[in-house]
Amino acid sequence: MEACGAVEREVDKVLTKFGSINEHAGRTLSDIIGHIEALRKELSECPPEHELTPQQISIVKQAMSKARETVQRLATDHRDLHSTVSKVGKAIDRNFVSDFASTSREDVFSGPEKTALLNKVICQHFYRQGMLDIADELTAEAGIDNENGKEPFTELNYILDRLKHKDLDPALEWAEKHRATLEKQNSSLEFKLHQLRFIGLIEKGAVCQNEAIYYARANLSQFVHSHEKEIQKLMGMLLYLSNGGIAKSPYAHLLQPSLWADIYDTFTKDACTLLGLSVESPLSVCVSAGCIALPALLNIKQVMQQRQVSGIWNGKDELPIEIDLGPDKRFHSVFACPILKQQSTESNPPMKLVCGHVISRDALNKLAAANKLKCPYCPVEQNPAEATIIYF
Repeated sequence: MEACGAVEREVDKVLTKFGSINEHAGRTLSDIIGHIEALRKELSECPPEHELTPQQISIVKQAMSKARETVQRLATDHRDLHSTVSKVGKAIDRNFVSDFASTSREDVFSGPEKTALLNKVICQHFYRQGMLDIADELTAEAGIDNENGKEPFTELNYILDRLKHKDLDPALEWAEKHRATLEKQNSSLEFKLHQLRFIGLIEKGAVCQNEAIYYARANLSQFVHSHEKEIQKLMGMLLYLSNGGIAKSPYAHLLQPSLWADIYDTFTKDACTLLGLSVESPLSVCVSAGCIALPALLNIKQVMQQRQVSGIWNGKDELPIEIDLGPDKRFHSVFACPILKQQSTESNPPMKLVCGHVISRDALNKLAAANKLKCPYCPVEQNPAEATIIYF
């Protein structure tokens, strides 16, 4: 952001100078044109055989001199403007690195399998965003069989669109259809949907009081054991229908629009969990993480090149430095080997010893002597082959 701010300041200087020069040039040229037009009119009124008087010659020379000076002054301003514009380019070169490819590996997406995987991730992102036409076109051009991946997103996007328009019916139908699975997830989605429908009836006033009571008996009674306090609050709203209204009651917070935003997020989270999908698009997460990490990677790349140690960048499973992406980018636990002080990878997973201590596979191989291994934390001797992989 600092780099953007520096470039933006230079651009602001150019725009300010453009504005002042444009205003000054317009005013100056207008004066010169007006003066010359008046002089031309005066000369055109003279007889055909009229000779210019010394005074008229002097006026014409003054007008020519003034026009010449004005042109020279505008040319100077124009040169100054060029200088200011060139500073923008220098600021961009100074604050941004054009060679972003220096931080990437060419073999990451090489090969037909990896290319197909990348295309599939991009298609899934478009399906998530409801851009079905774009996703279908990419699927056809890339030759991806993604029909099964499209169907759930089509339904979810339709339900989310109806929720934006405060239509609860499609979401309620979906929640009732998947009630058993949602209950296993300890989801409160169905209750929140019925709660919003009940509140909607309450908002219509005393004329819908009986309808609200019937709706509560039919749909909220099944949630008494799991949402007793919330249901008590909903029933309390009935007391204020004819006593000044809900807006002035202790339950006014239940009328806030934030409940609709909450149900939108709850449906997205529960639906993705049910379908075995991440709440956020994997492509969005990767791009966001890359944007956060890129400045640090560019800096370390430059330092490594200056010190001629760029070979360390060839590590396949880890970066040369640790980059904190923030708590929202932490999706699972990470094991660091207490012996080698390295994070575990697919090729170097954590291994549980017979005694219960955990070290990395590389550490296990280095500590093992033939068929014997002595745990580095306790005196138990064991066979290295008995160690088992642990999955976090």
